[in-house]
Amino acid sequence: MVSTTTEPRRRVTLPPSSKALGTSLEKIQQLFQRLKLLGLSQSFSSTAPSDTDLGERLGSNLPPAFSEEKDGASVCSGYSSSDCGYRSSVWEQGDGLESSSGASLEEGLETPGLEPTECELCYEAESPDEAALVHAARAYSFTLVSRTPEQVTIRLPQGTCLTFDLLYTLGFDSVRKRMSVVVRHPLTGEIIVYTKGADSVIMDLLEDPARATDGNEEKKLKKIRIRTQNHLDLYARDGLRTLCIAKKVVGEEDFWRWASFRREAEASLDNRDEVLMETAQHLENQLTLLGATGIEDRLQDGVPDTIAALREAGIQLWVLTGDKQETAINIAHACRLLEQSDTVYALNTESPETCESILTCALEEVKQLQEPQQLPAETASTTTTATTTQGSAVPQAGLVVDGKTLHVIFQGNLEKKFLELTRHCRSVLCCRSTPLQKSMIVKLVRDNCDVMTLSIGDGANDVSMIQAADVGVGIAGQEGMQAIMSSDFAISRFRHLKKLLLVHGHWCYSRLARMVVFYFYKNVCYVSLLFWYQFFCGFSGSTLIDYWQLIFFNLFFTSLPPIIFGILDKDVSAETLLALPELYKSGQNSECYNLGTFWISMVDAFYQSLVSFFFPYLTYQDSDIDVFTFGTPVNTVSLITILLHQAMEMRTWTVIHGVVLGGSFLMYFIVSLLYNATCVTCNSPTNPYWVMQRQLTDPTFYLVCLLTPAVALLPRFFILSLRGTFGKSLISKAQKIDRLPTDKRNLAIQDWRQKQRPPGSPAGAPPTPHPSSSPEQYLRSSTPKSSSSSRRGQEYSRDDTCSGDSLAKLSSVEHLLGPSRAMAPKSYFREQSNVTRHASRGSHRRSQSSLTI
Repeated sequence: MVSTTTEPRRRVTLPPSSKALGTSLEKIQQLFQRLKLLGLSQSFSSTAPSDTDLGERLGSNLPPAFSEEKDGASVCSGYSSSDCGYRSSVWEQGDGLESSSGASLEEGLETPGLEPTECELCYEAESPDEAALVHAARAYSFTLVSRTPEQVTIRLPQGTCLTFDLLYTLGFDSVRKRMSVVVRHPLTGEIIVYTKGADSVIMDLLEDPARATDGNEEKKLKKIRIRTQNHLDLYARDGLRTLCIAKKVVGEEDFWRWASFRREAEASLDNRDEVLMETAQHLENQLTLLGATGIEDRLQDGVPDTIAALREAGIQLWVLTGDKQETAINIAHACRLLEQSDTVYALNTESPETCESILTCALEEVKQLQEPQQLPAETASTTTTATTTQGSAVPQAGLVVDGKTLHVIFQGNLEKKFLELTRHCRSVLCCRSTPLQKSMIVKLVRDNCDVMTLSIGDGANDVSMIQAADVGVGIAGQEGMQAIMSSDFAISRFRHLKKLLLVHGHWCYSRLARMVVFYFYKNVCYVSLLFWYQFFCGFSGSTLIDYWQLIFFNLFFTSLPPIIFGILDKDVSAETLLALPELYKSGQNSECYNLGTFWISMVDAFYQSLVSFFFPYLTYQDSDIDVFTFGTPVNTVSLITILLHQAMEMRTWTVIHGVVLGGSFLMYFIVSLLYNATCVTCNSPTNPYWVMQRQLTDPTFYLVCLLTPAVALLPRFFILSLRGTFGKSLISKAQKIDRLPTDKRNLAIQDWRQKQRPPGSPAGAPPTPHPSSSPEQYLRSSTPKSSSSSRRGQEYSRDDTCSGDSLAKLSSVEHLLGPSRAMAPKSYFREQSNVTRHASRGSHRRSQSSLTI
């Protein structure tokens, strides 16, 4: 039994002669396998005797029923061949087929062999959604057997195969939000356009039921549309990714006329994209709805914990997705982007004037909610209020915006007001957004909010967003490699973003910031020695250190320790950074590199250079030594001071650190001894010959090299000691915790988190919902039995709150918020589901202007 457009079910019976046909094809297949093993052929046509002879052999076995099929359509049996990679076929006598050398084979009739379940098919798709749809169809015994550029073969549950001629394919793009395929039906010969895409787009392209000539047909179309919309709402509430499928029967003349226009559009040079879009829209209209699909986009492991940790680290989270609004909100609750106690504002509008008024009303409402509420004295002791991380009585707000509203915001120059509203929201969720809108949002935030932006995505539609951000992160998954190829960092799972930012991000900032400050300090400290000497040489520009020693100082003696410091240093362990995400705020607040830190290092550099110059100067003041004999202890003392300063700044000590510091110190003496022993007149008229050797025999040199660095580093050592003992910064406290044993460190971290928890929050953190759990299960596990406070939904007209003519509506729907203290979460969820179903029934369009609180 097969389905057609004119008859719901139609039986197709194969004649007895097909058995003999299958036998001959089985022999041909065995011959092909033997030749394939011998490596004499790579294709079926090369192993067969010839196309002409094979066509004659098969033509004698063909029944008349097959020769009368229209337009090259083929019907094949439900058996499969023993070789899964090969599908035997029946020669078609239809007029619509083109042949080479007089005869060819077409996929249509498979040979008897193994059962279909024994032959595993491997599907490869451009997106995991398409692969999921094919696998779902196969689960219902509608199997995709073959896919070529010209034909598609489908096996039906009864074992019958249908081969559709593929006439045209209109690929998916972010503007149309749909894709279509034009095929010729194998039984009726009709040209049919099948379209799948977003429900918000497909529903607008459907044929008006009122235009139906038959009253029963009109009722049937309306009933199908209403039931499909109910299913879409149900899928969206379950967090599924929804698609609608529709079709359209096109006449023969209309199709070939359209195909001619399409070829002209593809060959055009001017406004090619616009012309192609126009031709696609000309074909994709007046569609007949077939149904809807829901695909589960399961969350990866660790997504809720990662989002919660990033939020504790002070990172503002925005989600830019192309999913339906209800689906996006459900996923946001499942991954803890939106908490159960958050007030969610949903903005949906298509009018610039209405959008401006809604933004104004929402901004005023958020500001009023976030103002400290003055509670009466008699109720203040018995009322529990929502608190922020700082403990202030400020409710949290979340913002949900769809793609149409974003288009209005960008076109109506409402970006500043939109950003002002987002600054008062804890989370922002942009749904039904196109790749272009994603990149525009990232650029808007990056250019106007004075922040660093990071974009993370896993598909080709995220490439523009990743490239627009300051830092791009790509996730390796089933969506392809486009996101990874265009990103700065690549990870395999979303949960790895937590370690990438909180651990490696913190280490990278700490290393680079302190390394840059150290480079400034090192150069100022060393160059200042030459500056102090100018007061004693009449500012003649002469130096107290040999020129080669000056070059070697930065090139060999002090170059490697800062590099190792900037690569391997870890101020806090990875375990502590992951357990305490708020430590990431030290980088946001620029604690390691700021104006105060820079000038303190500069003052310290000047002080150390003064000590390093004047201690040797006072020591050799009344002696008759030459300038290089005086400059050698100054240079040595300066090197020792800088290396010890580097050692004091290191938070992690390894063998590499010790080898590099000790090697730099030894290299200085080795190079100096060799240079002073071999260079007799390298820098005439001065002579550095044997200067270091004479200094090493003088006890005064050793005394100067021992006392001068100690005096120079004493202030920094004293400040670091005070900071480590009485420091109140989070990093200092975390470094103290790292020094504890493992068991005591875990207890200290738990005590830290207890103190950091805001007052009024429960003693235990809410359990993390399973990624595949339903919203009802998540609500049941994370919502308390009694709500702490109940808010009343109010409905205002825009004339009462804002200026203008159109209406801005504040509805009373609170997503997953208990309406009363006595209502259980489960019962309230059911009530909200019923309200949503009744609100959306009968119309596929969302309200033109609404603000959901």
